[in-house]
Amino acid sequence: AFKAAVLIQQWYRRYVARLEMRRRCTWRIFQSIEYACEQDQIKLHNFFSYLMDHFTPSSSKERDFISRMFISGESFKEAELEKYCDYESLEVPDSYTGPHLSFPLLPDHATALLEAFKQKQQLHARYLLNLLHETRKHLKQLPNISHVSTCYSEEITVCGDLHGQLDDLFLIFYKNGLPSPSKSYVFNGDFVDRGKQSLEILIVLFTFLLIYPKEVHLNRGNHEDHMVNLRYGFCAGLIAMSGVHGKKILKMIQNVFCWLPLATLIDQKVLIIHGGISDTTDLDMLEKIQRNKFVSVLRGKKRKESNRNVEIQELNGESKVEADPAGNEAAPSLSLQPQPAQAPSMANRLEFSKWVRQTVQEQIEWCRRLVDISESEPEELTYSSVVSLTDLDGPCWTRQDEWKQILDILWSDPIPQEGCRVNTVRGGGCYFGPDVTGKILEKHNLQFLIRSHECKQEGYEFCHNRKVLTIFSASNYYEIGSNRGAYVKLGPDLIPHFVQYQANKTAHTLTMTQRQGFLVALISRVEESAFRALREKLFAHTSALISAFKAYDKDNTGRITLSNWATAVESVLHLGLPWRMLRPQLVRSTADGMLEYKSWLDDLAMEQRSQEHIQSSLLEVIYRNRSNLETIFRIIDKDHSGLISFEEFHQTWKLFSSHMNIELTDDGINDLVRSIDFNKDGNIDFNEFLEAFRLVKQSQ
Repeated sequence: AFKAAVLIQQWYRRYVARLEMRRRCTWRIFQSIEYACEQDQIKLHNFFSYLMDHFTPSSSKERDFISRMFISGESFKEAELEKYCDYESLEVPDSYTGPHLSFPLLPDHATALLEAFKQKQQLHARYLLNLLHETRKHLKQLPNISHVSTCYSEEITVCGDLHGQLDDLFLIFYKNGLPSPSKSYVFNGDFVDRGKQSLEILIVLFTFLLIYPKEVHLNRGNHEDHMVNLRYGFCAGLIAMSGVHGKKILKMIQNVFCWLPLATLIDQKVLIIHGGISDTTDLDMLEKIQRNKFVSVLRGKKRKESNRNVEIQELNGESKVEADPAGNEAAPSLSLQPQPAQAPSMANRLEFSKWVRQTVQEQIEWCRRLVDISESEPEELTYSSVVSLTDLDGPCWTRQDEWKQILDILWSDPIPQEGCRVNTVRGGGCYFGPDVTGKILEKHNLQFLIRSHECKQEGYEFCHNRKVLTIFSASNYYEIGSNRGAYVKLGPDLIPHFVQYQANKTAHTLTMTQRQGFLVALISRVEESAFRALREKLFAHTSALISAFKAYDKDNTGRITLSNWATAVESVLHLGLPWRMLRPQLVRSTADGMLEYKSWLDDLAMEQRSQEHIQSSLLEVIYRNRSNLETIFRIIDKDHSGLISFEEFHQTWKLFSSHMNIELTDDGINDLVRSIDFNKDGNIDFNEFLEAFRLVKQSQ
């Protein structure tokens, strides 16, 4: 009996170890593909940024059109936002049965919204635009770093990425309770994209933010970014859901996103940021940045410093002047600080009041120019601009410095190695080691750092000697059963307490024995999904793989060793996966350890052709480029109508032809766009766009 027990124990341990290994391999596949997709997004955006920087428009109309198309939302004029947020002009029909909102909001409104969303109801566009308008007004008054104290509530709950998964938010509220004066929440960014209910999550969070402004805190994540939203589904889903009002709502959400605070500080000891830090992270600088200037942090615009430097020199009494050839001094290139006119007599109160208003306005306008606030900014001073104005004698940062600060805190990841280096896997931010963490914590007298940004199998993970905590709240992120979600609660002692969960209705009704079988089935399902995605990735790079395999097949036998297969695959895909360990799931076993790579690639092509009846070489190209093509289509589709107008196509082609040195007349471009418009409706939809790409590739 003892020997039998030992054998059973050995078998069970071996079985669990293999199961865990399968889970880890599956995880590596999902994560590698996800990060490669993010890297493609940044490369694509850098490509468009390069085109913009090297394109010379032939007219002011062309310049304005291209600028609006590729730098969408970089600045918003108040009049433009008022036009987009004209919610009062929208009427709610009598047939509308969804939730109603009135301002100021009350807790009953939030409860009604939650119940409505559980019933799959939608909020009318009038109420939504009103909510966004009020949210923007509130966010503009907040500092870049929110300061929270455990003295005013029993505990503070910190939630990580939700990514449009409303069921996870419902589960958090069910387990932990709704926000209230005694229950504070910090939501650490990435509310949208990937999931199907991103808009509902925003509505719920913004509603609670307005009801409990001191208890609910929202941080910006890397997905609260217009360019990222174009690729990962939020923009397309919002336009499809919101109909004729979709463009207005999207514009308002873009502007709300850029006003979200960048970080939260609990008791001056725990820093909460979405991504991470770098060796140059400076909380003092983050506190003073005008965060709304960065609608998309993927594009770091180079700031013109000359005028600002001149004015700062003048402020310090170092007025910059130019000498003429004769040696005489010329007048300063910029006017000095405006001098107020002589004050009228206090006896005439009306005149005196008018003089005060005029003087204050002149001083504000001068200070605006000094800190480089564009004309498109709101007329009233916001919190961040006030902070900037009160520190004019401090260090002068460039726009590039500010951009890097925000990019690093939104995109960076921790690593176990020392030092700080560029995050080549994601394509943005940096990798920071334990030494960097220690340096930043010591500099700002902090205990530890809470961040999100990375999916973790258990929903949370410590690193850097428990000085960095990653919290991720979207369960089943890659596939049902792939990971748990979690949130963390902090009391006055700042000791973290974790709650894990998995938003899966099926598992809740099973017995313990049934759950074991269910778990094995889930792992198999997740594993199958991961390998299916990996095979698609391999198929999309067929041509490059053949070239890599031939480099090892010197005698043209059509066969290579399995070791060379693994090396060649990694050299093409750059996913950093353990290919030798994954080989049994991807390659049939061979007796002599050799692989007939052409027949293996044919099998991959057969698998994909069974789903798409297209020539395999063409299908390979479409698989490889479809995501980029969708993103390019959405960038060109400036009004997010789902259609590219002839003018949008015309101006974009001018940009491309300039880059490729192709001379094409306006008539030639018009002929080209008409040939792509297959149904002759005067617009290009995505299917026509993809079909044109397919036909061009087929002709090649």
